[in-house]
Amino acid sequence: MKWRRRKIANLGRVVTGKTPATSNREFFDGEYMFVTPSDINYAHYFCRATESTVTDLARQRYKNQFIPAGSVMFTCIGNTIGKCAIACSECLTNQQINSVITNKETDAKFIYYLLCNNVSLIKSLGGGAATPIINKSTFQNIEFSIPDADEQRRIAEVLEAHDDLIDINSRRIGFLEAAARQLYTEWFARLHYPGHPRTRRITSLPKGWARRPLGEVCAEVRDTAAPDECEPDSPYIGLEHIPRRSIALCEWGRAEEVTSTKHRFRTGDILFGKIRPYFHKVGVAFVDGVASSDAIVLRPTAAEWHSLALLTVSSDAFVADASKTAREGSKMPRADWKLMRTRPVPVPPETLLRTFNAQIEPIVSQLKTLTFQNRRLRTARDLLLPRLMNGDINA
Repeated sequence: MKWRRRKIANLGRVVTGKTPATSNREFFDGEYMFVTPSDINYAHYFCRATESTVTDLARQRYKNQFIPAGSVMFTCIGNTIGKCAIACSECLTNQQINSVITNKETDAKFIYYLLCNNVSLIKSLGGGAATPIINKSTFQNIEFSIPDADEQRRIAEVLEAHDDLIDINSRRIGFLEAAARQLYTEWFARLHYPGHPRTRRITSLPKGWARRPLGEVCAEVRDTAAPDECEPDSPYIGLEHIPRRSIALCEWGRAEEVTSTKHRFRTGDILFGKIRPYFHKVGVAFVDGVASSDAIVLRPTAAEWHSLALLTVSSDAFVADASKTAREGSKMPRADWKLMRTRPVPVPPETLLRTFNAQIEPIVSQLKTLTFQNRRLRTARDLLLPRLMNGDINA
């Protein structure tokens, strides 16, 4: 089998995204995804949802920057260089992303895996004194060894078999989280719990309920660890590993990446990203490890409070409140635990709390199971990736 050297420009059309003028709100909150690097997750090969969306007016104004479904997106600016994903629908990206709209002789998923396998090489080409940049010209002139179209498809099929399973598990994680959030909202925000009175509007806490400050339900843990006190292989969770609006902390690095004092956490602890809390980075840890000092480590004061604490501090209402009361730091706002801990939490009677836990605890357990399944799948995929891409083994 013959592999030929080809430039990215020979594999398809390269498009650099553009951010619509933020002063014109008619461009935003529409039906098309607006992809930024923070929307691209290393764990998912499709980008299915974004924090922001744009309208058809933006599509008309920026028609040359819109990309079709199946385009391969690659972040080319800043410390997120190398984030890569496939667009699942027609969309717009910002200017930090170069996208490849592959030609009919090139398999898009193969190009996705090709770029994933060459992140270090591409990063080394970055210019810029302070912020590394891979400009469009540099990006589209990078050369790789490429097999014929049939072999591209075979290689992609082997690798995507793993990613398809990861994608299915990730969607299951999303459904489970949505179910947990909905249950919490019904019971603790709308007070539509089992046995609630249905004949009248509830305007105050029902009999047997109480309001307690969050600080009684969970406490901040400040167990600091210097870099030389951490085992190199210990899990490390920084803000970059915490997904937005997802309670399952599925990603972590290694403690050998740590260069400053961090906070130890245990399995079951809740990490709350305090830098720019409106980014909504809150989740439960499935391993013991160390966390960035930019995350607040919370631990329920009793085992029976775990589900309530997790769903409370990850709720939209709580995160919005933490964002409003955030302290202004030198560069960006920070959530303030001293204020967060005073927020009142509606606490049900013991029997109702047990019923709530009986529904939420299996969900959290399943989230953990799916997380570790995905990590094993990624490990298997990543072992195959360089060998297939280098032609060491045939698909």
